[in-house]
Amino acid sequence: MKFTKSRIKSIMNMGAALMLLTLPANAYAHDGHTHAPVVEVPAYDIDLDTPWKGKRVAFLGDSMTDPGNKSTQKHYWAYLEQLTGIKPLVFARSGYQWDGIYKKAVEMHQTLGDSVDVVIIWAGTNDYNHNKPIGKFYTEKMDSVNHNGKMEWRKHRTFEMNDSSFTGNINRVLSYLKHNYPDKQIIMMTPIHRAFAKFSENNVQPDENWSNGLGLYIEEYIKTLREGAMLWSIPVIDLYSDSGLFPMEENHVQYFHHGESDLLHPNDNGHYRIARTIQARLNSISPAF
Repeated sequence: MKFTKSRIKSIMNMGAALMLLTLPANAYAHDGHTHAPVVEVPAYDIDLDTPWKGKRVAFLGDSMTDPGNKSTQKHYWAYLEQLTGIKPLVFARSGYQWDGIYKKAVEMHQTLGDSVDVVIIWAGTNDYNHNKPIGKFYTEKMDSVNHNGKMEWRKHRTFEMNDSSFTGNINRVLSYLKHNYPDKQIIMMTPIHRAFAKFSENNVQPDENWSNGLGLYIEEYIKTLREGAMLWSIPVIDLYSDSGLFPMEENHVQYFHHGESDLLHPNDNGHYRIARTIQARLNSISPAF
């Protein structure tokens, strides 16, 4: 048989097609990862000579904390274990809002009882994305009260406890933790900035420069978290302001899962940067009372 150039090209094309048919789908499909390697923690970043070494720290959260989230090979809490010597205990689930954090707080208490030193909560980005009404921390009514031996008519406020509003759920979680862990340190962390993500045709999330369905930007939820921490007297690690992560900037793609489909979840580079931000802030917070 005479092999002309066109005949050879045809055979090569057929071979390539057959090879693709015989390969498993994941051999040629993009897996959505940036393949950032696990960060090799330099010795000069590690500080085990602090009160945090050996402390049992429970983490309550969403996909940023969930070990099942594969956007990173090693989560921030695992880097923190290496950096500070803490013992992380993780109670998190992807997609959870603050009503889910309440469930995880109950699960943590049932599992660990009092054998935890610190509780760190990281949630809120899903409340924004799923249009959770913010609500109010208090309800108010007029009532009479004794002031210096004289009854006076004044406004009186009561924490609003419900599972239908952002503030109501924050109150429920912090009230539960304050009641069950009165001598433990409780810390709140704010969400990081968020850019475009597409996980399926029915799960497309615009960047934070778009409001949610209620016309609210993510900053409203960040401000509410800061206010809740103040009202319940707990310290805040403000990752939204202090982590430096800004996925809308193209040069920050290096910190996130995938530049085209997931600028919401950090990769290992991002998680290490988050861990270092938390480490720096923990140096100003007592892990015990």
